[in-house]
Amino acid sequence: MIQITVPTPEVTIYKQNDPKESHIYGFTEFHLITRELGGIFMFYNDKDELLFVGKARKLRPRIKKHFEDTVSAIKEHRDEVVKIEVCLVEDPVHREIYETYIINEFKAKYNVEKALFK
Repeated sequence: MIQITVPTPEVTIYKQNDPKESHIYGFTEFHLITRELGGIFMFYNDKDELLFVGKARKLRPRIKKHFEDTVSAIKEHRDEVVKIEVCLVEDPVHREIYETYIINEFKAKYNVEKALFK
């Protein structure tokens, strides 16, 4: 059996209820997420249920894209996201392994392509 330990998130940002500054879907702290490094990210709802897991070579632009584009897997569920966790993982193979593991171990609600638990 293979033992996989999920990395500890380096950054966690929360949706603001009544943001006074510039925001995307209530998130004002995107600046805390690195623009240059790769890793995995996880979106959670207000019940702390895992909604979506993704990976990226450059984290901040990829995460923001999920809230802006028309083809995101969460486009119909953006309002549900209240917490974003980010883990730095530079190796692309490790990112792939972590993403697939987390999706299936924690049963991410809106990841359909890599879900083996259905």
